[in-house]
Amino acid sequence: MPDDEIQTLNRPKAAPHQALPRPAATPAAAPQPQWLGPVLIVGIVLAALNLRPAITSLGALFEETRTGLGMSGTVAGLITSVPALCFAAVGVTAPRLSRRFGPAAVVCAGMAAIAAGLLIRPFASNAAGFLAASALSLAGIALTNVLLPVIVKRWFPDRVGTMTGLYSMALAAGTSLAAAATVPLTSALGGSWRTGLLVWAVLALAAVLPWLPIAAAARRTRAAEAAAGTAAGAPADNGPRVVRSRTAWALACYFGLQATGAYVTMGWLPQIFRDAGVSAATAGVLLAVTMVMGVPLAFVIPRLAGRMRNQGPIAVTLGLFGLAGYLGLYLAPAAGAWAWALLLGISNCAFPLVITMIGLRARSSAGVVRLSAFAQSTGYLISIPGPLLIGALYQHSGGWDLPLALMAGLLVPQVALGVLAGRDRTIEDECGMRN
Repeated sequence: MPDDEIQTLNRPKAAPHQALPRPAATPAAAPQPQWLGPVLIVGIVLAALNLRPAITSLGALFEETRTGLGMSGTVAGLITSVPALCFAAVGVTAPRLSRRFGPAAVVCAGMAAIAAGLLIRPFASNAAGFLAASALSLAGIALTNVLLPVIVKRWFPDRVGTMTGLYSMALAAGTSLAAAATVPLTSALGGSWRTGLLVWAVLALAAVLPWLPIAAAARRTRAAEAAAGTAAGAPADNGPRVVRSRTAWALACYFGLQATGAYVTMGWLPQIFRDAGVSAATAGVLLAVTMVMGVPLAFVIPRLAGRMRNQGPIAVTLGLFGLAGYLGLYLAPAAGAWAWALLLGISNCAFPLVITMIGLRARSSAGVVRLSAFAQSTGYLISIPGPLLIGALYQHSGGWDLPLALMAGLLVPQVALGVLAGRDRTIEDECGMRN
């Protein structure tokens, strides 16, 4: 992402124990108040906590929501496809918006959009209104998805590892918490699916609060830098034309297939278990188990992949875990439910693998930026039909045999693409361009 125009905050002189942002200094920027560092940390954690509950809370109450709104299986599949569509369509606007308004202001607006969508959708009277409100929340998630890692890198440059770990754990915690707690909260609050979904708007509203002063402080800094003429200009984009690279296409398609599996899991896995006789509360916990596997493996897999010249074996291993999980769901979904949830959780960790490979498959910074944008935007577009098709197959076949067979079948090309993408080569070499 071309983020050189994203403005940073200067760090005032402070004792080492103080949690203040530590960006590179600009000559004329004014020192920031002492409260900014701690508030930034709180804001980042709260924002990360809100990046998945809009999706996983719905998964836990999908049957009740479908029945309450009279959704067909096809329409329900469309709703599970909306996250990928929003991430592809809205996420690409984040760099331009951040240059225009600043990343803090865009994240603040993203949090407000998430909260607004979560407040509106429980009161929808039909599937179309529910879909529109969900899209509003997902648009906010898409913007925040792109810009939170940028904020961590730009404002905490000497603590990127610590802050990224904190951000990643908060994201996984929010994902798992919504999956596990939605059904019990719904029961405790009267049993209405509308109330069960509405409760997550409280967490989103809480996340807006720290970003209001953060955005105001960032706006003052931008104004000061503009007045002093110290704002950085955008660099020329001399990256390779990634559409000519076979590795870039392999990465994009691998990203798309792993995203398909992830969104099918988040949208449909609780329903698969419930149809097999598992209680709604237990099905939510099983989804939480699947999601929480990403916490430790998100640290292990990138480190392992970075030490290897060829990451193909990791892609094969993750694919085999996924095949075992789908086979188990096909043969004995209730009897081995906990094992299948664990296996699919491991398989879904193809996401940190593909993100790591994107960084390894380009030599220049411009190449990494363009490869990342291409692989992610193309990949999310590829993932859109998957959940929709799963919903249609479920409706027309009356069971999960065909949908599970399809998901298992998609792992075969995913593994093959992972082997191709994991080869030790760069897009600059394939495109015949210099650094």
